[in-house]
Amino acid sequence: MRRSFAFALLLASVATPVMAQTPPATIGDRYIPAPWWMRDPVIASLGQVRVEIPANRAFVSASFQSVDRSVAEASRAAADQVRALSQALSAYGADKVRVETSVTTRPLYDQYRDDNGVMRDNTRADRVARYQADASVNVTVRDVRLIERVYATIVASRPTSIGQVNFNLDPDNSWKANLQAEAMKDARRRAEAAATNAGATLGRVKIIDPSGRVCQTDVLAGWPSYAASGAGQETTVDDIVVTGSRSQARMEYTAPPAPAPPPGGGAPSEAQIEAARLALQPPLQTLFDSACVIYGLN
Repeated sequence: MRRSFAFALLLASVATPVMAQTPPATIGDRYIPAPWWMRDPVIASLGQVRVEIPANRAFVSASFQSVDRSVAEASRAAADQVRALSQALSAYGADKVRVETSVTTRPLYDQYRDDNGVMRDNTRADRVARYQADASVNVTVRDVRLIERVYATIVASRPTSIGQVNFNLDPDNSWKANLQAEAMKDARRRAEAAATNAGATLGRVKIIDPSGRVCQTDVLAGWPSYAASGAGQETTVDDIVVTGSRSQARMEYTAPPAPAPPPGGGAPSEAQIEAARLALQPPLQTLFDSACVIYGLN
């Protein structure tokens, strides 16, 4: 008897922490507790906003290849090819164009046919025929107004291969703060319209939730349960409200004056760069934000 009683106490002590972590309600329960802010009439308003802003970062890469019997000569030739290009691009300044270069070499072995007629490398140190050096340049354009000229400079340098130009948006902290402020304003606009249409008036603020999660609490379905309600109903915000400037807008896409290529060293001429220019316009990227504000009703 004592042993069974002690075992029961042990089970109770083990179960207590687990029960303490049990949610206040389960979906489908007949009776569920409501959040404290629902004791009085309220309206939960989810502000959702979106804005389209031109991409402000661009990325492109290129590589140069050289083959020689000497590993030193192969590396030197590849490095010479990429050096002039990197110098020309670095002249814009690291705040506008960032350039990373690297050189790798690998041996090219004599080949032979095996018994099945398949060509194979004779991977022995004394069977190296030549060395292949690959010099790569990775370019990050932080001022996208320069992307057309940067790309043309790369093409005019006649690399072995050129990668695709990729764009993305790296929003400033001020843009994020402005968009969050617009989400708060949107929440109030929606709440005022809903209260007026329902014949009520908006009361004081009860909860402000920048994450928007409180407004996704579905009490009727069994609190807490969260769903992406209202998705796709974002209010479109003008980009000038978020960024404070239209300097990167499509209609004002003009490149600033470019520095002249360094003399000599195989750098492409101004005529070659202009001949290689292509239209490369930063695409529009979309930013989203939401905020939940719960108001009392009068």
